[in-house]
Amino acid sequence: MTDGRAPFDIDAVMARLRDAVRPYPKAALFQLAEEGHRSVFEQLVACILSIRTRDEVTLPTSRRLFARARTPAQIMDLAEEEIDALIGTVTFHRPKAAQIRAIAARAVADFGGELPCDEGVLTSFHGVGIKCANLVLGIACGQPRVAVDIHVHRVTNRWGYVATRSPEETTATLEAVLPEAYRVEINSLLVPFGKHICTGTRPRCSTCPVLPWCAQVGVTDPR
Repeated sequence: MTDGRAPFDIDAVMARLRDAVRPYPKAALFQLAEEGHRSVFEQLVACILSIRTRDEVTLPTSRRLFARARTPAQIMDLAEEEIDALIGTVTFHRPKAAQIRAIAARAVADFGGELPCDEGVLTSFHGVGIKCANLVLGIACGQPRVAVDIHVHRVTNRWGYVATRSPEETTATLEAVLPEAYRVEINSLLVPFGKHICTGTRPRCSTCPVLPWCAQVGVTDPR
């Protein structure tokens, strides 16, 4: 014990997190996967739609698009204007419509209509960074990838599990310390945990189930 806190135990923390987030909606891409949208293309499109957009908007928008077209070939049957109309609720919908159609075109031309489980291919698409690539590779391909968004970055630093200044640094550090079995799951847990419990301001520390292991780094006004 140090300063009254238990040594950090990632196994215990993950077990507590599973129970803590059960009442809350799942992160959008994981919910879509549960609904059958597990292909590399669908997951990549959903991740693009999610950029600068809340899950509460991403999820119904993705469902609306996939109800009309789920594969690269089906997307290619749509004009860019029709894609834009289908995804008009997300942020930056016009460039995203062009981006989605361009990815579909390349998937058809270069990969026989099915995107591969390949980081280099995914990140070669304009606007696709390592976070989206890792989410897609983890969910669609079962690869042990860490997808670090603002919630994963903030919470793991607040715990004291990592000490990093950027999501990119957090990605590298978690890849070094986090057991492979938790690398995909941690994003699915920390998105709802970060939204509803370990919030950006005034986190709910008094009722937090992982408080015994949390260093509360940077926390000045907890609830």
